[in-house]
Amino acid sequence: MSGTGSTTGGSAATDTFFTNLSPGALGINPGFEAAVELAGEFGFGAVEPDLRYLGTLTEEQAGQLRARLADRDIRWGNTGIPVDLNADAATFATQLAELPAYAATLRRWSVDRAGTWIRPMSDHLTYRRNFTRHVERIALVDEILADAGVRFGLEYVGPKTFWSTERHPFVHTLAEVKELLAAVGSPNVGVILDTFHWYTSAETADDLRGLAAEQIVAVDVNDAPAGLERDEQQDLSRTLPGATGVIDLAGFVGALREIGYTGPVKVEPFNAELRALPVRDVVAKTAESLAAVL
Repeated sequence: MSGTGSTTGGSAATDTFFTNLSPGALGINPGFEAAVELAGEFGFGAVEPDLRYLGTLTEEQAGQLRARLADRDIRWGNTGIPVDLNADAATFATQLAELPAYAATLRRWSVDRAGTWIRPMSDHLTYRRNFTRHVERIALVDEILADAGVRFGLEYVGPKTFWSTERHPFVHTLAEVKELLAAVGSPNVGVILDTFHWYTSAETADDLRGLAAEQIVAVDVNDAPAGLERDEQQDLSRTLPGATGVIDLAGFVGALREIGYTGPVKVEPFNAELRALPVRDVVAKTAESLAAVL
């Protein structure tokens, strides 16, 4: 549990997990202070931390922000990491060298979940070579994050329209992520689940029941556009959860409840129609969709 709130907050929260307002994932940028106010107004239990903004605060301002979050019963959601697992060796080494300072900031603010996505293909690396490289790099990143008390989540990307575009497909299913986690061998590393990738990978609630709750670092819930076959879905075209009914969100959420998942849940719809709305309307619609499916 992160350090800003002691209980699950807001009307969109549930008995097993808490809703997380991530403005960036919604394609909006109200500013962090405004995001906190919107999260409180619309019943979100968490807000995604803006590390750049937090780094500008004085000790007095930081104390005021912590108090404001606690007063609204808002904790931290998950965040990203400034490391590209798919980068060339020199770039990865540079990013890794800078990660301890970033991890220290996460620790200072009691942010306890961070993650990144797995690029599901390569033009140059075979599956086996790519797998070995990812195991090595994930372990290096995890060592730094674990020392700071931060869970490390990996998100797989399911659409065939994406992973089939280069010579060598790579990890793009939950089963493959579980193999990757087993090879890394750290209990601190887990999976970031997204309903869209779960759906496009043709997975079921039973696949989720095969996970332990502690293996899940964070969750994204989205729906898929209607009128397309599963293998026609595009990664950057989604809808608010429950908007189309294409994805079995009830089965997904029900399985998470069964295994006892207790982390953040956010929406990442990549939806141009939603982004075109006023910021407050975007947040309101997102909160409404979460309340309906959770």
